Amino acid sequence: MPRRASPDAAHLLVVDDDDRIRELIKRYLAREGFRVTIAADAEAARRMLELFDVDLLVLDVMMPGESGFQLTHWLRGQPGHKGRTPVLILTARDQPTDRIEGLSLGADDYLAKPFEPQELVLRIGAILRRTGARATAPRRLSLGRCLFDADRGELFRDEEPVRLTEAEAQLLKRLARAPHAPIERHLLGSGASDAAGRAVDIQVTRLRRKIEADPKNPRYLQTVRGVGYMLAPD
Repeated sequence: MPRRASPDAAHLLVVDDDDRIRELIKRYLAREGFRVTIAADAEAARRMLELFDVDLLVLDVMMPGESGFQLTHWLRGQPGHKGRTPVLILTARDQPTDRIEGLSLGADDYLAKPFEPQELVLRIGAILRRTGARATAPRRLSLGRCLFDADRGELFRDEEPVRLTEAEAQLLKRLARAPHAPIERHLLGSGASDAAGRAVDIQVTRLRRKIEADPKNPRYLQTVRGVGYMLAPD
């Protein structure tokens, strides 16, 4: 019976241009208890990686446009934790030179197609243990039926992911840095172009619809008169 992925489960990004293979991998990994996001090409994967962190990439090499090798090279050039994201190369190319190229670019492992799904799971588990990708528990804030992962900028409601725009995720992350402390509206904005904080007000209204049981009488995303806003987790 499929295991229900929890917010604590490792989050994998599967990138493959073959619709059938991509969906099969997603279904199998989800049954194993992982949280799985998919992308059809490197461009889509790059956009996702710029918005949120994942624990591991399962990455095809031969794709239209940017190749998996090129995406790996770009990823390794990113600063901080993102640039250290583990990568498992998954491809039909099985020549030694291809394996060497992938590993030299910073991939953590290499699995040739066709493959046994159980081997894929075992290799993913080995990479996660070796790299310690889940060694540090993320900061998670309880907001009633919602849970916000402040490190990842991800929101869950009853263990199901809630879609956040980039602006909403960044706003919640800023508020989560100082829970139960009011933060001035202008400090929550993205720049001087919104000195009055109108954009922040709009984002707060949208976030309350996703978090609050009664958005008109917010419990968790509170207004502090004359100052700005405050996140008040349980």
